[in-house]
Amino acid sequence: MNYRHVYHAGNHADVLKHIVMLRALLHLRKKDKPFLFLDAHAGTGLYALWGDEALKTLEWQDGVGRFYDPSGHAVLLEPDCEVLIEPWRQAIASVNAAGQPLSHYPGSPGFALRILRRSDRLLLNELHPEDHGKLAGFIGGDKRVTVSDGDAAVVVKAHLPPPERRGFILIDPPYEREDEARRAVRMLRDGHRRFATGAYALWYPVTGDGLSDLIAQEVLALALPKTLKAELLVRRAVKDGGLAGSGLILVNPPWPIADELAVLGPALLERLRQTEGAQWSLNWLTDQG
Repeated sequence: MNYRHVYHAGNHADVLKHIVMLRALLHLRKKDKPFLFLDAHAGTGLYALWGDEALKTLEWQDGVGRFYDPSGHAVLLEPDCEVLIEPWRQAIASVNAAGQPLSHYPGSPGFALRILRRSDRLLLNELHPEDHGKLAGFIGGDKRVTVSDGDAAVVVKAHLPPPERRGFILIDPPYEREDEARRAVRMLRDGHRRFATGAYALWYPVTGDGLSDLIAQEVLALALPKTLKAELLVRRAVKDGGLAGSGLILVNPPWPIADELAVLGPALLERLRQTEGAQWSLNWLTDQG
């Protein structure tokens, strides 16, 4: 309960997570049938980059800050990559004044709300009492959205499979508890058992303490089909060296996310790298068929 994402919003891990999340939602939207977006650890929906918490870390400056100049104008990637991140840029533009320095960064709910249609549905879960209150205020009276404050594992079990029979489930805990990595993998397992055709993203940090390797091993042991791992390190990971990077375990990723990440990943690496130890990897953990 001590973790507050407000200290870390807009960092390099958020950049990777939110760009991939938006690509997945956009591909799900290609079909007319509605779908569910379930965010098990939703946060507040919107973060002030110049608030007291963000100023204590300034992590966003080496994340989203590398995609904009001091005046708030976009610093562009190659054209084929800009096409892929345009929805992410549009969401950021919607919460910032044109021609002004960046002041705010959306959370996952803020990005998702710009993608989902009237017929789609959001289930946003946030356990932290203060952040839950802010999230409820951010959502307002949007009838597409249900906000809950339960244990994430219980929420995943209780709401899958969704009536829509289509969906994207985001699992991104803070990994503060000693057993949180295994809990996160169990959430993925339990969700898949109930809703095997759903698309899932399990986010994890790379901190040089073996946690990321443990998660990859635990997921591999599940033997879930169509499991893709995307990992971006902005510097070499060393024990007690802080957040060196992050990754996403994607189960049933909508086509053609793997092809898109093969193009986008190297560009994100070059934009976000902090040292020569930075690296990008993309590989299927299990059969694609």
